[in-house]
Amino acid sequence: MRKSIVTQESPDAGKGIDWLDLESIARVEITSEDPLQPIESALQPIGAPGWCADAPGPQRIRVLFDHPQRISRIYLLISEEEVGRTQEFVLRYAQEGSDTFREIVRQQFTFAPPGTTVEQEEYQVELAGVTALELELVPDLSGGTAKAKLGRLLFA
Repeated sequence: MRKSIVTQESPDAGKGIDWLDLESIARVEITSEDPLQPIESALQPIGAPGWCADAPGPQRIRVLFDHPQRISRIYLLISEEEVGRTQEFVLRYAQEGSDTFREIVRQQFTFAPPGTTVEQEEYQVELAGVTALELELVPDLSGGTAKAKLGRLLFA
């Protein structure tokens, strides 16, 4: 039997894809963050462990581009290895000339550690003139005390 050990992230998550360098082309607005897991950790293809909110409840991450962008791919990775919960996220975008956000996807996922601990999504899109992308996270639909987490959020 052929076998290989792989990480939980997609093989493409950091390699071979020309991900946007958000640090140089955008600013980010967030509703909260744990100082030990800042948002910068989640917005780069490799490296640090990702972002975590500093308080329970719904959270919002908004990426505001300096200039309108063409987006063809969105990669999202969320992991939860401690607390069983059902979360929901909504991914939205705004285009040049409009302050209205349009929904790309709304999705629920149930984490059930130790078995189901990773939600990994990759979306192929054709979005032109994007001025902002927003991720809204409801970490626990039952109203529990779970904190929102984000391993990676990448755009190409």
